[in-house]
Amino acid sequence: MSNKEKFQDYMLTEDESINIRQQIEKYVFHWKWFALGLFLAMMGAYLYLRYTPNSYEVSATILIDDEANGGLNNELAAFEELGIGNSKKNIENEMGILKSRSLMTRVVKKLDLNISYFKEGSVRDTEIYKDELPFKTTFFVKDSSFFERNTSFIIKIISDTNFELSHSKKEKGTSYAYGKNVKTAYGDIIITPVNITSQDYNAVYIVKTAPLKSVAKSYRNSINVSLLYKKASILELKLKSPVKLKAERILNELIREYNKDAIEYKSLIGNNTDAFINERLELIEDDLKKVDKTAEHFKTTNKLTDISLETGIVLETNSVVEKEIIDLSTQLKLVDYVIAHMQSGSKNLIPENLGINSSDVTSSSTQYNTILLERNRIAQSSGKNNPVLLNLDAQLSQLSGSIAQGLSNLKRSLTISLGQAKSQERSIDSKITSAPRKEREFRDIQRQQQIIETLYLFLLEKREENAISLAVTVPNAKLIDAADGSDIPVGPKRKMIYAIALMLGLLIPFVFIYVLFLLDNKVHNQEDLEALLKTPIIGNIPKTLDGNKILTKSDRGNVAEAFRMLRTNMNFMLGNLKEQSKAIYITSTVPGEGKTFVAINLATVLAMSNKKVLLIGADVRKPKVAEYLDMTEASTGLTVFLADKSIQINQIIETAKNGDFDVIQSGMVPPNPSELLINGRFDEVLNYGKAHYDYVIVDTAPVNMVTDTLQIASRADLFIYLVRANYLDSRLLEIPKKLYHEKRIPNMTVVINGTDVKKGYGYGNGYGYGYGYGHEEENKSWLKKLTNRN
Repeated sequence: MSNKEKFQDYMLTEDESINIRQQIEKYVFHWKWFALGLFLAMMGAYLYLRYTPNSYEVSATILIDDEANGGLNNELAAFEELGIGNSKKNIENEMGILKSRSLMTRVVKKLDLNISYFKEGSVRDTEIYKDELPFKTTFFVKDSSFFERNTSFIIKIISDTNFELSHSKKEKGTSYAYGKNVKTAYGDIIITPVNITSQDYNAVYIVKTAPLKSVAKSYRNSINVSLLYKKASILELKLKSPVKLKAERILNELIREYNKDAIEYKSLIGNNTDAFINERLELIEDDLKKVDKTAEHFKTTNKLTDISLETGIVLETNSVVEKEIIDLSTQLKLVDYVIAHMQSGSKNLIPENLGINSSDVTSSSTQYNTILLERNRIAQSSGKNNPVLLNLDAQLSQLSGSIAQGLSNLKRSLTISLGQAKSQERSIDSKITSAPRKEREFRDIQRQQQIIETLYLFLLEKREENAISLAVTVPNAKLIDAADGSDIPVGPKRKMIYAIALMLGLLIPFVFIYVLFLLDNKVHNQEDLEALLKTPIIGNIPKTLDGNKILTKSDRGNVAEAFRMLRTNMNFMLGNLKEQSKAIYITSTVPGEGKTFVAINLATVLAMSNKKVLLIGADVRKPKVAEYLDMTEASTGLTVFLADKSIQINQIIETAKNGDFDVIQSGMVPPNPSELLINGRFDEVLNYGKAHYDYVIVDTAPVNMVTDTLQIASRADLFIYLVRANYLDSRLLEIPKKLYHEKRIPNMTVVINGTDVKKGYGYGNGYGYGYGYGHEEENKSWLKKLTNRN
């Protein structure tokens, strides 16, 4: 195996652990961006928390009256005989009613939540609940336009007797006395003091009014109603607000309005029954008065003081029949009243517990009233096409028909029974032929009197029972825990916000740098070259930290050591050559990669080893050797020698300014550089150099720009292909790769130039070049900065 192959195998050996560390170091190098990102993120989080109002969570717990789940109806067991407390609730329906628009609208109106108060601050305004203000604002006109208005005005407290009112911060306020009627564009208002102290002087308050619908919608969406336990009917109401007292008032008022609404619904049957009984009592009372007057007139006319007992035995027998006739007549009257009531309206509640002797009619009436009440309640918070409403309407229609049919059948049955009883009575009357006609007529009047009196007393009794039912009507919700919350705010969540800020402060710079790396197509380090090129890499030249381009014998920094290492690796690559003198070509892909810099410093370190070195500036299109060496451009150089055969080689050779090696400058730029380099005279220069020097270093033109270098490449003993880190597009590495595989450049090696020691892009370790020399140079540069480079 040749030295070239051995060196290539050695240089291409990779250590995965070092690669991982270098990937981490790529990001660690940009630690300032991460520090800046963390600082900005934390500062943003601090400012957000500093100027974001705290949010407090308030909760209340209620027990819903749900008989199926052991609710409040158990407390009314004593009134079960009166038909009180036998309705069952659907817990989901009650949760929906608690969040209904109509209920929240009433709460907003009751608490004046469409009016908000803010105390002006230096940065942000702080909301204050009306009960905590040092003054009270009274609006006299609260019509429909008031609840649709979206306005604001400013109140500034001047003293305990006066205040200023303005419509905007730019407008100068007008002074008013407390208690005076102030006429404004949004109605008359009065401001009255509550507890104004000297600390309140010059305080500015902003009063804002918002549309009722939007405020109700906002609070409706903010309130959370949830079932506290799965198998219970206990509901928990939660509300978050920047003002804790305001949230407590809202929840408590919501529960009160809910119970008030529930009581009104529960009282519908009782109120309708009470109105029906009172109406019937008025009619029956008139009938009773008429019958009493008829009896009085009959007795007065016929001069009757007592009823004879002439037909005692027959009357005793007939008394049973008469009682039956009375009962049947009473039942018929009640049935007629209920039928007439049902025919008066399609959606009226049916009176219950009137004493109709039909269990089917009574149970159907109770079921009809329960379903009708539930249907009306749900209709308040849902649309007409709600499937539940349609289902309940269908049930009501079916029950109404069933009740009507039952009443009709009952009336028919009662009529038949009454006819039979009267037939029996007529049979008995025929037997008492000896009874005076007047007494018989009086008995008829008395019977009518007893029928009406019995019905009258019955309705009085039912009215009292209904009054008891109304008196013990309980709310739907029993308050378990009134609205309350902790004084510790639940938002904003400071720990979470700081954690998010910390994460974003690291993530955003990381993503930004990652994208830059992703879009970056430059060659940065030796690892990039090893991944794309399989050529030997014999050197890694870091950037100079002190700005000096040319090395001196006293240099011991990382750049000097890098060139010494390049010299060692280069001699290793040239070890198989039998010739004592070696021709070393230096080229690159594009201009600006440091060919002249590497050529001059390589000549310098070779001369340091007591070797005779000749540097030839073969880049005749853009010469820079004289500029780097701070030499005067020669009038006769390589191009003049190539063009004029009369000039001798020793006429164009100069000694470098530092005196360590000789130089052949490029000379003036010719019009035909490619033709000059292949006219044969360049071979004479190489032959002379190899005959008189140990090393001939040729600074050539970039291979991607012109063909000059490839035309003279065959005479090279070693070709150093220069790649500048952080400069060359990695896609252009296809050029040296192709030249290497096609062997168009002999004995080709690669040197990477301009690597950044601070980024850790050195060969074999991430801490610079030459076991600490990089750190030494870096520390020296910091020392120079601190001592002003003295």
